[in-house]
Amino acid sequence: MKWFQQNRALGTLLLVSGICILLGAALFYWRWSIWIDGKQTFGQAATERTRLYRLDPFPHETNYRKLQGYLEAYKAALDKFKEDLKSEVVPELPLAPNEFQSRLRQATLATEERARTNNVKLPGKFELGFDEFTRTMPDTAVAPLLGQELSQVQMLINILLDAKVDGITSFRRRPLPGERGAATPAPTPPAIRTRGSLATAKPGATPAAALIERNVVDVTFKAAPGAARKFINEITSSTGQFFIIRTLYVHNEKDKGPPRERTANPTPTPQASPGQSPTGALNFIVGNEHVEVSATIEMLRFTF
Repeated sequence: MKWFQQNRALGTLLLVSGICILLGAALFYWRWSIWIDGKQTFGQAATERTRLYRLDPFPHETNYRKLQGYLEAYKAALDKFKEDLKSEVVPELPLAPNEFQSRLRQATLATEERARTNNVKLPGKFELGFDEFTRTMPDTAVAPLLGQELSQVQMLINILLDAKVDGITSFRRRPLPGERGAATPAPTPPAIRTRGSLATAKPGATPAAALIERNVVDVTFKAAPGAARKFINEITSSTGQFFIIRTLYVHNEKDKGPPRERTANPTPTPQASPGQSPTGALNFIVGNEHVEVSATIEMLRFTF
C-alpha cells in the first residue's frame, strides 16, 4: 500500500493495463466462441449439401403417383375448357368454292329480307363484305375459312338488324391472309429481351403457332341510342360466337345543344306541369336525337 502511494503513477498504469488485458481476453473469448459456432454451422451446411448432392433426385414413388394424378386431372380440365371455348365459336366445316358462293347468295337474300322486315336500310349492293366473291370463286384452300367467316358475319348482321337500327352506312370486311391468292406474309421474328441488349430471334427458328385468330370487320350504322345500346349488349353477351369490340366511336347527329325557346306571353294552364307546353304536349329538349356508331369488331376463332 505504501508502495502504491509512493509510486502512484506507476501503480495506476499497471492497474489500467491489467483491466485492459482482462477486457481484451474476455472479448477474444467471446469472438472465438462465435467463430466456433459459425464454423460448426458451416460444416453442418456443407455436409448436408454434399449429402443432397449425392442423392437421387427422382421423387418418392407415392409422391410421383400423386403428381401424375394432378397432371392428368389438369390436362383433362384443360381439354374440357378448350372444347367449351370451341363450342362458343362457329365451326369450320369443309366447303367447296361453288358451295361457298351458293351460301353467300342465300345469306345475302336472307339478310335483305330480314332488313325489310325490321325496316332497316342497307347500303347499295350489300354483299356482307364478300363483294369480290359474287363474281369469282375463292381458292379451295381458303373456302372453309371464308364459310366460317360468312356465318360469323351473318350472325353479327342479324344482331344488328334485330336491334332495329335506322340503317347500315358502311360495312367492310378485312380480307383473310391468302384469300386473294397471295402468300401469307411471314411473321416478323419477335424481339427477345436479353441482359443489357435487345436481340431478335434466329431466322431459322420456327415461330409458335397462334392459338387465336381474328376475323375483323368495320361497321358504321345510324340508330337511336336505345337501339345502339341493344346492339352492343347483344354482341357482348352473344352465345355461339365470341365478338370483341376493339374500337367504338359514337357521334351525335346534333353537335350543339337545343336553343332556349322564349315566348312573348307565356300563359300556362293551371293543369299544365312545369315541363309541359301550353297545348298539353311534352316538349323534350334531349333524347330525341340519333347517333352514328362506327365500330371495329373482332370475331375470334380458335386453332388449338
